[in-house]
Amino acid sequence: MTSRFRLGLIINPLAGLGGSVALKGSDGVAMEAIAKGAKPKAHLRMQQALEVILPYRDEVEIITASGPMGEALALQMGFHVRVVHEVGDETQAEDTQAVVKVLLNETLDLLLFAGGDGTARDIFAVAHDDMPVLGVPAGVKIHSGVYGITPHASGMVVKMLLDGELVSLMDADVMDIDEVAFREGVVKARRFGEMLVPAEPRYIQAVKMGGIESDELVLADIAAEVIESMDEELFIMGSGSTVAAVMAELNLDNTLLGVDLIKSNQLLGSDLTTVQLIEMTDELPTKLVITLIGGQGHILGRGNQQLSPQLVRRIGKENIIILATKTKLKALEGRPLIVDSGDPELDRELCGYYRLITGYHDYVMYQVANPDLD
Repeated sequence: MTSRFRLGLIINPLAGLGGSVALKGSDGVAMEAIAKGAKPKAHLRMQQALEVILPYRDEVEIITASGPMGEALALQMGFHVRVVHEVGDETQAEDTQAVVKVLLNETLDLLLFAGGDGTARDIFAVAHDDMPVLGVPAGVKIHSGVYGITPHASGMVVKMLLDGELVSLMDADVMDIDEVAFREGVVKARRFGEMLVPAEPRYIQAVKMGGIESDELVLADIAAEVIESMDEELFIMGSGSTVAAVMAELNLDNTLLGVDLIKSNQLLGSDLTTVQLIEMTDELPTKLVITLIGGQGHILGRGNQQLSPQLVRRIGKENIIILATKTKLKALEGRPLIVDSGDPELDRELCGYYRLITGYHDYVMYQVANPDLD
């Protein structure tokens, strides 16, 4: 007899409580949400996922916590269940972490959990890097890339594993926002790290899904990549909101429609002129961080004329860092990026393919090619 598929199961009973009562989350306000009439739904979301694998229940052993964190639902659905951790009727984030710590001693094939970004953070805080996990979306905030696009989709991924299909594993981002600020209309996104998830693009959601909140997450991803790669050189920070996101992550004042200069995460000059930039970077290793104008594709010569041909040539093509959201790139519909430095010879020299930063450890190759220079 072959051994059963060992499925770790965690349900965060409080996940998603704040959504229906306009609290934009459940972190720290679960009791307030319940007082406002919110009803727990995480177990229903997990039920939708597990229904997909009901035909396989004799082949699955569910290893979980007592009561509302997994045991009750799994038994109700007729699965083989082994309880490895006892919890009370009222659960906290600490309970999720405690269950994960116990499950680390088990040889799981997959840890399936129902919750939101806060739950993913709690699991990430204690899980091992090599523990495969998959989230069933049950929270108000689902920005992390560790979730199925729906509960049913999460169940389909588990079914693929049970069917013996070849499913790769990938690292996916654990993201969350500051709910207190979010309730005041401010989105402050943060990337906490990565967890290992089944790499099935049909069913696993991406971090970047469009919309205002996701746009903030994309910019935070891009900023994190730039900051991680910064060294002791000078960095000229061009204009535009994408570059501004890097400055914001560094907690530095930014000239949205101007050009600033930084070194070692310190601001050396704001809204600098061409002359100032040339003088302040004279004979010093310098990199240039720029982005494109949405819809147009210009990276030089539109809104950043302070970046003179003399300065750009001295910096060198290899030291130009281009940032772009994939949304802006897709809006170009295949058109190349454009340079209009005022020096046609320099424009020709700058043509070619660049590795654009589009997220955290996420890049695309894209062409700079002025049509008028063909």
